[in-house]
Amino acid sequence: MKKLVIVLAIIMIIIVNDYDSTTIIIPTEAIRVRVIANSNDNKDIEEKELLKEEIQPKIYNLLKDVTSIEEARNIIKSNLSNIDVEVKKSLKKQNSNQKYEINYGLNYFPEKNFKGVTYEEGYYESLVITLGEGKGDNWWCVLFPPLCMLEFDEVERSDIEYKTFVGEILDRYMNN
Repeated sequence: MKKLVIVLAIIMIIIVNDYDSTTIIIPTEAIRVRVIANSNDNKDIEEKELLKEEIQPKIYNLLKDVTSIEEARNIIKSNLSNIDVEVKKSLKKQNSNQKYEINYGLNYFPEKNFKGVTYEEGYYESLVITLGEGKGDNWWCVLFPPLCMLEFDEVERSDIEYKTFVGEILDRYMNN
């Protein structure tokens, strides 16, 4: 009975203090991708979104079987011209003659708060596509490991194990 009371107290403390927070840890050795809109004009934001949707699955397919950051770097570097072609195709498809720049290396990311998580500003290894003046909102995710690109994997991922902090505490106390 004492264990049950302790477990319930811990659960209540966690729920009250940590109700809306999510912990997402981006590995130190990660490569990000970022697409920056020309401006926050509706047309520019739509152009960025359509470009993102065109290139995201193509980049995912390049890296889906990669197991090391070195391999990911080499694939990205050797495919920069292919990525350039895909950006051109996407913009042409949108009847846009927007200028753009593709940069792979250490690029600046501003601080971002998303769903209760603060991502620190700093320079991160990344593939950045900047449309026009690059003064608009941006989209970014992690290319390697593919943290935000798993949705393109049509294979069911039975090797992923999901755990919750509360579940681990309950298991620990209930199995002792």
